[in-house]
Amino acid sequence: MTGLAVICRAAWPESTEDGPAPPLPGFVYSTFSPLVAAVADRCLARSHASPPADPARGPRTATVLVSRYGDVTSAVLVAEAVDAGRRVAPLLFYQAVPNAVAGYLTARWGLTGPVVCVSPVGDAMTEGMAVAAGLIEDGDADEALIVAVEQAMGSGVDSASAVLVGAG
Repeated sequence: MTGLAVICRAAWPESTEDGPAPPLPGFVYSTFSPLVAAVADRCLARSHASPPADPARGPRTATVLVSRYGDVTSAVLVAEAVDAGRRVAPLLFYQAVPNAVAGYLTARWGLTGPVVCVSPVGDAMTEGMAVAAGLIEDGDADEALIVAVEQAMGSGVDSASAVLVGAG
């Protein structure tokens, strides 16, 4: 495959008017899943207007979620509870796995192609593009939504980017 064509892209934040990502029902304590959903919704809306995606495209659209550290907040909360011998909040079990928010997105938008979550060694978007290219080249999908997300650790701002690509 020679490359991928970018259909649309989005980021969070895109301007100073973007504050924290809006809350996401069922995902508590952490900004990770709301951030993934916000940037993915923003990107997909630029191609499909509103959910669900075009029924001719959604079933052939893969979702690739890329994050070096995953949901750091949820992982810390689970570790603290375990270390202290406390009961872990049930919602933390599923939301600590990036596939949970990917499943939420695919159900909301009607994307029924493959779902892949990876932790990159190098540049997140570059590695996400490579995964998407493989899925498209192998015929598993015609398009791929790639979401790269990292929570701010310490000081800073959570950030995410999303791109919807197809064969170039």
